[in-house]
Amino acid sequence: MTDISLPDRLSTNPKSPHYDEALLQKGVGIKFDGEEKTNVEEYCVSEGWIRVALGKTVDRKGNPLTIKLKGKVEPYMRG
Repeated sequence: MTDISLPDRLSTNPKSPHYDEALLQKGVGIKFDGEEKTNVEEYCVSEGWIRVALGKTVDRKGNPLTIKLKGKVEPYMRG
């Protein structure tokens, strides 16, 4: 086990209040409904959802378009 506790909610977007650069650099992995996901933009364990990017599609501000998926979220430290 690791001595680092992962937050309930984490985002890869620097503009988000749930962004944590130091934690993201250490490597956070996500298992969603038992399956490894590599394109997660944001997650929330207590509410049971992840946001994943829709391919290379972006909005008019250049941010990736995302879709919210509901299910069992399990974050873990890689490495």
